[in-house]
Amino acid sequence: MSNIREFIRAASGTGNKATLAIRGGRLVNVVSEEIYQADVAIYGERIIAVGDISDYVGPDTKIIDATGKYLAPGMIDGHLHVECSKMSLTSFAKAVVPLGTTSIVTGLDQIIVVGGPAAAREFLDEARETPLKVFWGAPCKTPYTMPRSTVGHYFSPADHQATHHWPECVGIWETVREFIQEEDPDVLAALELAEKSRLPVLGCCPMTRGARLNGYQQSGVRADHESYSPEEMLEKLRAGMHVVVRESSISHFLSDNLRIVTEMGVKALRRISFCTDDVVASDILKRGHLDNMVRMAIAMGISPMAAIQMATINGADALRIDDKVGSISPGRAADILLVNDLREFRIDAVIAKGEEVARDGRMAIELVPPPRSAELLTSMKVAPLELDDLKLRYDGVGDTAAAMAIAVTPEKIFVRTRRDVTLPVKDGCVLADPAQDIQYVTVVERYGKTKNRPVAFTSGFGLREGAIASSTAPDDNNIICIGANPEDMLVAINHLIANHGGQVVVKDGKVLSFLHLPIGGIVSDIEPSDMAALEDELDDAARALGCTLPWPFMYMFVLQITAIPEYAITDLGVVDCVQLKVISPLHGNGGEDERAAAE
Repeated sequence: MSNIREFIRAASGTGNKATLAIRGGRLVNVVSEEIYQADVAIYGERIIAVGDISDYVGPDTKIIDATGKYLAPGMIDGHLHVECSKMSLTSFAKAVVPLGTTSIVTGLDQIIVVGGPAAAREFLDEARETPLKVFWGAPCKTPYTMPRSTVGHYFSPADHQATHHWPECVGIWETVREFIQEEDPDVLAALELAEKSRLPVLGCCPMTRGARLNGYQQSGVRADHESYSPEEMLEKLRAGMHVVVRESSISHFLSDNLRIVTEMGVKALRRISFCTDDVVASDILKRGHLDNMVRMAIAMGISPMAAIQMATINGADALRIDDKVGSISPGRAADILLVNDLREFRIDAVIAKGEEVARDGRMAIELVPPPRSAELLTSMKVAPLELDDLKLRYDGVGDTAAAMAIAVTPEKIFVRTRRDVTLPVKDGCVLADPAQDIQYVTVVERYGKTKNRPVAFTSGFGLREGAIASSTAPDDNNIICIGANPEDMLVAINHLIANHGGQVVVKDGKVLSFLHLPIGGIVSDIEPSDMAALEDELDDAARALGCTLPWPFMYMFVLQITAIPEYAITDLGVVDCVQLKVISPLHGNGGEDERAAAE
């Protein structure tokens, strides 16, 4: 229903009566910061009246009795890589809509690197058939890696010109600081187009302060979701940014970031909003989604009103979509939550797009995923590997070699440091050493453009045997694999290639656990509860191999992200994320990789 005349007449009382009315509730007005008794009239997917709605109710109007309940706006996730949940948009809606999330802002960058704008269009069309609103940010470019790794599609200024008119497009997504710092011509061109299109610039600038922040802000960035300390967040807030607090499945920043309110005295709460960035089904079903963030903020001493604003109107303001969502107001989307107790903030029922779609934490309507294009179901373009592909050759002398490993720690998920080690050499190859907690790591380019499959080392995973592998791995979704031996790594990688994507655990040449991700090699249409069960099974299988990390697969797949210090690995090899260059994992073995020089 999109005829504006129909809405004007319905809202003016001269046209059709309300299709739905919510009566008896107490309205949480996040704009005026009041709570008061008010009824709500809805026509189609829009709110047409709030307050006394007697004149809007007709004999065919459906009535929802909200007596004794609060009415809060549907919540908005301000920055989310939805594909990293491994759930399709249909499955993701099933997971989060019953928890009160009715809108998300995403770049769909992970499916874009696989299938380009056409794949993103498939996903956006899919979202229209769900209760979940998807606002889309056109990625500043893809991939976000520096030096540029190999992907299926490079999102370019031409793609910006072709997509800014899409109705879902609300801004320029994930404008990575390094691109601005290095004056990347494609990103600068995208920003010029954004200015002409009047689209806000959405940032990504972790650990950026002082002069680097000053330089970064010349891009016109409006909001940023990457603050690693409250001091960093406060500096960004003082510098005029909208700051977005992130609480993902593996990076827990809410309690620390919100100290700017509870301990540092910040009063400008309307410039603070919420996002989850990367979440998985097992975490959503255990802790919740944005509803969990609201509860966490309230538990810290922030008022329920302010916490709800952070999950609703604040994000809408930051993204300039407050004319569409974020409050229970005439003309806005009919996305409304029924809540029994604001402090406990458990969602009793969800109205989305003008229809009651969930109650008591469960979907009240059936969602059926659409057919998938053949292009997305056959995205693996790489031939099976051979064992020699997974060996690291050494041209030095002696039976040991000096090497570096990319080290991870549970304390700081995204921060990868350098660990220097001495490793055994046998038959001209450097070997991993699980006794020292040193495993092999490789990234296999899977789009058929190169034969890149560098081998290096990682530390902190604790694998004593076997291998784990994933074809969903931002930012390029090439296959990443960690293993104690090349034989099991070979089985794991080739299993993913043969099945066109997924996550797998292998031991002694046998597959112990497998999650099939057939759509683009990164997502599936399975039910959220089934996804959660398989995630737990995979992680348990990885722990049985010795992995000591809380989220084995998530810790592994973020190793390809070069936007966060200090080290990463892509299909080009080990990347020094500070110097922005590819380096050798072996000391004195050629130094900087020749491919880096070529870049």
